[in-house]
Amino acid sequence: MQELELRLAGGRVLHAYDTGPTGRDDELVVVWHGGTPNTGLPPEPLLAHDPGLRLLGADRPGYGGSSRVPEADVADVVPDVLAVADALGVDRFAVLGHSGGGSRALACAALAADRVTAAIAVSSPAPPDLGGFDRFAGMAPGIVREQRAVAAGRAALLEELRTGEWDPSAFTPADEQALEGTWGWFGPVVAAATAQGLDAEADDLLAAGRAWGFDLAAVRRPVLVAHGADDRMVPASHGVRLAEAVPGARLHLVEGAGHISVLEDAPALLAWLRAQR
Repeated sequence: MQELELRLAGGRVLHAYDTGPTGRDDELVVVWHGGTPNTGLPPEPLLAHDPGLRLLGADRPGYGGSSRVPEADVADVVPDVLAVADALGVDRFAVLGHSGGGSRALACAALAADRVTAAIAVSSPAPPDLGGFDRFAGMAPGIVREQRAVAAGRAALLEELRTGEWDPSAFTPADEQALEGTWGWFGPVVAAATAQGLDAEADDLLAAGRAWGFDLAAVRRPVLVAHGADDRMVPASHGVRLAEAVPGARLHLVEGAGHISVLEDAPALLAWLRAQR
């Protein structure tokens, strides 16, 4: 894993990752967008499924080694992704986002369509201004409480993050099994993202809780919306509604899967990305 530190306009630091060129003619370059809270470290479990996969990633503002930008919007991830791709000499790439990273993957598909081949949003919430469904139906009570704190503003959210207890019902038994196995990879990544406090996590949640800074209808690249049918962190209704709002998007519901365990379907997700090249 190569790690690089980019100096952007105004002296801002962007910490990025690259699993490195594969040397294969069929190399597939994918930019990973992790959830909330995560650093940008690309997931090792994905690499096991595709020897021609090259993964890039970057810490979003305030996480890991990247400078904090408290008022960054979801769409602000796009110039950071392009800065990383340019620094590595990568012209075209796919994007794959999980949970809070799903919106960032869609932002790239909308605002960098000349560089993005395809996008997958996994376990992604729908934007707050997208109506037509009950956002909280099927959501674990602790996650509802967190989302209501997001709507109430930074002070309320930070108080909830500091004092609220984790709701174990947010993870299904399948999620727990995935976390005990291959996707236990998430543990150190979440710990690294919160090592400097809760401000970056709050920034991330607040960005997702206001207008995303781009129009879903502007997405013109192939999009797959993948969701676990039993997800209790971000109920599957979010994925259904998101797929309806993105032109031409394909919905991929995984029966029996939750918020994390849906990633066990990685071979199918990566195969779909390859088919869009």
